[in-house]
Amino acid sequence: MNKTDLVKVIAETTGYTKKDVEAVVESTIATITSALAKGEEVKIAGFGTFEVRETAARNGINPKLLAELKEQGVDAETAKTQATIAIAASKKPAFKAAKALKDTVKQ
Repeated sequence: MNKTDLVKVIAETTGYTKKDVEAVVESTIATITSALAKGEEVKIAGFGTFEVRETAARNGINPKLLAELKEQGVDAETAKTQATIAIAASKKPAFKAAKALKDTVKQ
């Protein structure tokens, strides 16, 4: 289901116009996005919690560069070392489903 489908179903079940429902859906998404951008959590009882999770800085491997180095005949350990890149710390949106939602989906 995409946003258009969601708007259509809500309009059909509530009797509101698609235009009105779309405005409410857009406003809901904008409000959740704005709260997350501020670092706030958005809790919807029986549905779940939208939150921001922080990831620590770490090292990773560039798989494309690693493959290129191996094709060039560089030994595996040296290639792995040369393909290592720094991945900066970041913030990511996350959703944690409520127990009621999990139970409904399991059925």
